[in-house]
Amino acid sequence: MPSGIRLQRIADRIRLELSEMLIREISDPRLKQIFVTDVKIDKELAYADVYVSAIEGVSRSKDVLAGLESASGFIKRTLVSRIELRAFPRLRFHWDVTPENADRIEKKLAELREKK
Repeated sequence: MPSGIRLQRIADRIRLELSEMLIREISDPRLKQIFVTDVKIDKELAYADVYVSAIEGVSRSKDVLAGLESASGFIKRTLVSRIELRAFPRLRFHWDVTPENADRIEKKLAELREKK
């Protein structure tokens, strides 16, 4: 079982490689202008949970997740060739609402500042 530091390094590498693939290699229009916010790997290296978001927000979530599932075979094959692991984790894609929540909180804080 890998250490926590090794798991974090693997997750960071997957996030970096996947981000570059989304910019340069994947031509699916559903996957334009999205970004990988986080990757979390379980201790057994069985699953990698990939969290994505887009500037437009949750309105694109279904299209983006469908596009990622459609391209998951290509994504995994490419990542396997770039990242040397004995067993590569299965990719699971999730929508990350953190950027939208942060934006909503920032707006509320700005409103409170204006009231003073």
